[in-house]
Amino acid sequence: MVDLKTAAGRRPNWAAIVVLAIASTAGSAMAGPQPGGAGITQPTVFPVFNPNAPSCNAPTDLSKVLAYVQENDREFLQGVGHGLSMAAKDRGLEYRQFLVQNDVGKAIVEVQSLVAEKVGAMVATSPDPAAFAPALQGAIWSGAFVGTVVPPPATLLLNAPQYRTGKVLTDAAINHINTRLGGKAKVVLLTQDTMEFLAPRFTAMRDGLNALPGVTIVADIAPRPVTKQGGFATMQTILVANPDVDVVLGGDAVVLGALEALRAAKKDRPDQFLGGIDGEPEAVAEIRKGNSPYKASISLASPVFGYAMGQFAADWLAGKSIPQAMDILPVALTSANLARYEADLADPASVYADGARRNAYLNMYGNICFDSRDQYVNFPWSSERE
Repeated sequence: MVDLKTAAGRRPNWAAIVVLAIASTAGSAMAGPQPGGAGITQPTVFPVFNPNAPSCNAPTDLSKVLAYVQENDREFLQGVGHGLSMAAKDRGLEYRQFLVQNDVGKAIVEVQSLVAEKVGAMVATSPDPAAFAPALQGAIWSGAFVGTVVPPPATLLLNAPQYRTGKVLTDAAINHINTRLGGKAKVVLLTQDTMEFLAPRFTAMRDGLNALPGVTIVADIAPRPVTKQGGFATMQTILVANPDVDVVLGGDAVVLGALEALRAAKKDRPDQFLGGIDGEPEAVAEIRKGNSPYKASISLASPVFGYAMGQFAADWLAGKSIPQAMDILPVALTSANLARYEADLADPASVYADGARRNAYLNMYGNICFDSRDQYVNFPWSSERE
């Protein structure tokens, strides 16, 4: 069965690829898939992950190191590193971290260097998935476990149900528009449509908002870069033509920048609805204030999935079967659930160990191990396509 979708990568900035490379086989006498395979290139629907699937051979010539090649210092990506570092510690892996500051060339060099060193696991994020893909594929061909956050290629690809994620935020905004703004609003969408993998979340926003006759989308634009600074600069420009904005939606980083621009222009109001995606700590702090325009953040709990990916990296090194794909489920943060959410982010190990709590954040699909690594995911997987 075939299917597909692209998300968590908006074309402009790719909010984050997470790569775990583990297990180099090139040059080893162990039988198994050979370098150069294209992997699974046709959109495919994977069955539910079977944690009891048989184990296979473990890679024998890679070091037990988990390296994180981090795109930039956004809090969301810092959360990934927090989870990875904790998993590495718990599983006896050395942990390394490299910040490349949105430089895809530097990210490529780092991954290639790590592969040359036969590092066991790599986690990498880059704003240019197409340029980055060959380096990741090289890591996979070396026998590595490669996990990514949204874009392929990967032996374990993580994505969010992107349309559902956008809809959860949009529904919260619509409720606010109807109950606090009399059904009328001027809306700004700070998108990441240039990142095709994230486009469905913004499609959901347009679908929901365009159904309201009293709503006007006055700006629909992708900030560059997709950072707080990018959101600030973009919102400053928008306010020149549209000084009275009621609703701003997008990723947390850019919406936080928009909030800063509104405050600088003295155009912020308690009845505005600013809402983001990622559950970043600064957004959570704004929500906690109660009188802030920032009303909602949809959590894609990065420390939790970072910890899970680190665990699966260690499992791969041990010859165990791991998921081919994993959903990180959107959670709408409210004042009622903030305390529990923050506790989960601080201690992702306890979430991972508790099946019920883990399943509130993660769904897992497919099976792959070192011996079947030629079946790596090389298409933009999404659980939302059937």
